[in-house]
Amino acid sequence: MRMCVVLAICLTVWLAMPAMAQQAKPESIKKLLQVSGAGDLGVQMMNQMIPALKNMIPDAPPAFWDDVMQEVNAEELENLLIPVYQKHLTEADVKALNEFYASDVGQKMIKTQPAIMRESMILGQQWGQQLAQKIVQRYEAQKAK
Repeated sequence: MRMCVVLAICLTVWLAMPAMAQQAKPESIKKLLQVSGAGDLGVQMMNQMIPALKNMIPDAPPAFWDDVMQEVNAEELENLLIPVYQKHLTEADVKALNEFYASDVGQKMIKTQPAIMRESMILGQQWGQQLAQKIVQRYEAQKAK
């Protein structure tokens, strides 16, 4: 009987361990988002979307687009992201990531990540198009049988 009680206590502690991990603090996450350039990446993405938006609203004058970009705020995006990071990362995780991004290799990642993402997106689009072609060809071949 005593062994069952000890086993139950150990099991309870083991199951509760993830809940005992300290939730990431908003200040730590804010630092991570700023050092990693996450908010700036959002602004860059918006800059890349502007040409498509201009095509959707061709009559808008340049001053309109200047005003739109003035409203794009990296800090606003960072604040929206904090709960997402808190959901998935502990304070220890965020601290380790902040240390990584403060390192030389972390700084290199920050500098090269936009190019990596851009090139990856192009390759992903090409891969998706090729896959779609294969699927259509496969379907057409089966339909012809």
